[in-house]
Amino acid sequence: MSEADPHIHVEEKVTQAGAAFRNVIVSSLGRVPDAPSVVTTGCGLQVPYAMTSPRPESVTCLACREHAHREHLRFAEQVERLSRMPGAPVTGEQAAKAAQWARDVAKRFSD
Repeated sequence: MSEADPHIHVEEKVTQAGAAFRNVIVSSLGRVPDAPSVVTTGCGLQVPYAMTSPRPESVTCLACREHAHREHLRFAEQVERLSRMPGAPVTGEQAAKAAQWARDVAKRFSD
């Protein structure tokens, strides 16, 4: 971990970062997970959790922005593929909305 790194990064598991994901965990388990003090980022560094953000407008590390772009596109494809499986827990319309959200976020990371 470098104390001199001025960049804001994304967590390696960017689609599982942020308040929305934590709220899903809380509503599912009824417990609030502790935020880690240090995380691995999309560019491979370990940085303080406070130096990360799931918001594209806040991320200044180019490698992390590229990582987040790819991960959100991969997530969109997974949602669409899984929604077509028999017994899928989401409708095609819900999957389309989630995939579009992920593609929109991916685009914001690439801007």
